[in-house]
Amino acid sequence: MEIHGNCSTRFSAIREVFAASLRSGADVGASMAVFLDGELVVDLWGGYADQARTRPWQRDTLTNVWSTTKTMTALCVLVLADRGELDLTAPVAKYWPEFGCAGKERVEIRHLLGHTAGLPDWDRPMTLDDLCDWEKATALLARQTPRWEPGTRSGYHRFTHGFLIGEVVRRVCRQSIGAFFADEIAGPLGADFHIGLAAEHDHRVSDVLPAPGPSPAPNPRVAIPVGAYVTTQDTWSTQWRRAEIPAAAGYGNARSVAAVQSVLSSAGRTASARLLSESTRHAVFDEQAHGIDLVLGIPLRFGTGYALAADDAPLHTVNRRTCYWGGRGGSLVVNDLDARMTFAYVMNQMSHKGLTDPRGHALLRATYAALAV
Repeated sequence: MEIHGNCSTRFSAIREVFAASLRSGADVGASMAVFLDGELVVDLWGGYADQARTRPWQRDTLTNVWSTTKTMTALCVLVLADRGELDLTAPVAKYWPEFGCAGKERVEIRHLLGHTAGLPDWDRPMTLDDLCDWEKATALLARQTPRWEPGTRSGYHRFTHGFLIGEVVRRVCRQSIGAFFADEIAGPLGADFHIGLAAEHDHRVSDVLPAPGPSPAPNPRVAIPVGAYVTTQDTWSTQWRRAEIPAAAGYGNARSVAAVQSVLSSAGRTASARLLSESTRHAVFDEQAHGIDLVLGIPLRFGTGYALAADDAPLHTVNRRTCYWGGRGGSLVVNDLDARMTFAYVMNQMSHKGLTDPRGHALLRATYAALAV
């Protein structure tokens, strides 16, 4: 299996792990990247952009990264907070007055970022059309009552996360979160990541491929089930690509994911932009919840916008000042501030493993092994 891209001698073992995943068929098409001290030191891609294996995965291939998009959404809020335009401990209702009802008066911005707001789902079934209707999706959430006392427990806000945060961003800066991300983050960084994909990029898209095999048995530790709403096939539609669904419909590749997220691991600085101060970077590690997540049924420690390193975390990290998240099917991004490293893995072949997907874990282990040399 031919692997394309660049990888210094220090990280050569990563190339072999990546190639092995493609040779084995665990991956169909994929990319991975590592930034160290703000510099791109690993940039690899290979395989195919389609199930039939007729279109090679190219340097600029994009795919839907599902919930890895949440790290981009969170970064939008952190940038606004850093500028003093938004207070992470302020009530959401300060910026979105209609939200301040039905027991949500004291829900704070940090609760949205830490999945502790008590709004992991809508109170009514939602269709793809509903998710593509911003006004409807946010108005329904503004009227809801939290399902638990906000700020006390985490319950993964699978789709609602992006609408809640996105509406706050819209109220603060008077533009959609997709537009804000493009203008204030992706643009200055030169990063090829999109929340809401324009038609001009369609020819570069590799549709995600359904996970093989049966779905896993229900987790008995899930206390609050939430709706799925979207199938893999739904994401192949133009409707999905064009919509701004900022918890799940981001398009990019490993290079663009890592380029954006490395503003955390590289002291908030790149060659072309400074986005975050040291204090805001550290705010990511303010713990919001730690325990069995009510929706996912697994132990998670959430900070401000990211999951954090913990002994019981589903992802093993070497250093404590590490924040991460991944997407449905296996995409993954890890920011290790102690190592000054950002790691990203993006693929088209989905699995049922989520945050425990062995493909991303193997690449991350190889990365840490290279850093230890």
